[in-house]
Amino acid sequence: MNRVPMTVEGAEALRTELENLKKVERPAVVQAIAEAREHGDLKENAEYHAAREKQGFIEGRIQEIEAKLSLAQVIDVKSIAPSDKVIFGTTVTIIHMDNDEEVTYKIVGDDEADVKNQKISVNSPIARALIGKEVGDVVVVKTPSGAVEYEIDQVQHL
Repeated sequence: MNRVPMTVEGAEALRTELENLKKVERPAVVQAIAEAREHGDLKENAEYHAAREKQGFIEGRIQEIEAKLSLAQVIDVKSIAPSDKVIFGTTVTIIHMDNDEEVTYKIVGDDEADVKNQKISVNSPIARALIGKEVGDVVVVKTPSGAVEYEIDQVQHL
């Protein structure tokens, strides 16, 4: 069984979603199904079919989250002594060697990745190039438009 790395924040977000699905969404859809049933003929009852479809989605998502949490290896980067080494969960500032453009990313699990919020998957090409390297190292990231060199400027345990 392969453990999947996840940040504390990522695990917490999944637990919150799971609790909402179980305590709010699931009872609401059960109620909607009961109300739709009272309207009679189920073959032509769009409300009933929509509620059943939503119920299927909710139950599927509950199973998916429970599976992810059961496989999660929650890593609290704040509890790891800070160093200049890039590891899962660290926030890394890198400098594009050609144009001096600076960018900061937090390396997170696949489900937490959100490039708009500077969170990249540990399995992304940039993260794979950075993991294990240290401040001052230059890494080469293969992109669709060719190889790009970045210098690691800062590693933070945030």
